Amino acid sequence: MELGLVGLGKMGGNMRERIRRAGHTVIGYDRNPDVADVHSLEELVGALEGPRVVWVMVPAGAATQSTIDELAELLSPGDVVVDGGNSRWTDDEKHAVELGIKGIGFVDCGVSGGVWGLENGYALMYGGDAESVAKVQPVFDALKPEGDFGSVHAGKVGAGHFAKMVHNGIEYAMMQAYAEGWELLEKVDSVTDVREVFRSWQEGTVIRSWLLDLAVNALDDDEHLDQLRGYAADSGEGRWTVEAAIDNAVPLPAITASLFARFASRQDDSPQMKMIAALRNQFGGHAVENKK
Repeated sequence: MELGLVGLGKMGGNMRERIRRAGHTVIGYDRNPDVADVHSLEELVGALEGPRVVWVMVPAGAATQSTIDELAELLSPGDVVVDGGNSRWTDDEKHAVELGIKGIGFVDCGVSGGVWGLENGYALMYGGDAESVAKVQPVFDALKPEGDFGSVHAGKVGAGHFAKMVHNGIEYAMMQAYAEGWELLEKVDSVTDVREVFRSWQEGTVIRSWLLDLAVNALDDDEHLDQLRGYAADSGEGRWTVEAAIDNAVPLPAITASLFARFASRQDDSPQMKMIAALRNQFGGHAVENKK
């Protein structure tokens, strides 16, 4: 099938390549002309045959809104827009209504996989009506990991981004637990090789995971994380998860504490946040702040 892809950054560029490897045609647009196939949204839409599918991979908020506004004026009834960025699920409901007035379908898709997704595949959580999802299904199949899992039609519009938001909240708490354990091991005199303790946990333990593997990768690069400043940003989804928990009266003590720990990292050079920063860099290519 043909796909228009808007946004060719760390995630979008690799997604374009993976979809092409599956035999589909991808026409990409980015504000950076060095990576773009076309030089405007109008040119992108004109290069696709109907019914068109255009996948948006730009930052949440104003950038996504302006892109969808422009696509709404360029696309035709029967076309579909997919928002694969990290938008808030409440924005999805708004976008579905705005596009629906013009007869354009809308699918929201939470995407997880970071910089490793090109080779390993991307975990996909999507929401929307069955007709719109069916038009995008070949792309979902191309992006997902091999095997029976890694892709789910989570529900109606907004469900995909809500599921991805909760996924990221869980991720916050898991990273925080590894980071706290690492700091405690580093603190005591009796443990003389913390990195190898972490490595030993990769096999046969109940806490083995991909995040643990990435923690070991980070420690191999910088055994005591001396080169990192203990500062970790948050993308917004952790906050949204906590806000949703409050709205629905669901207790999330671990996820909430991990979010607040990131806030604390901006006040002091936190040892735990060195590990959080290292993990975010390992799985997502997120920027780290090195010591001066």
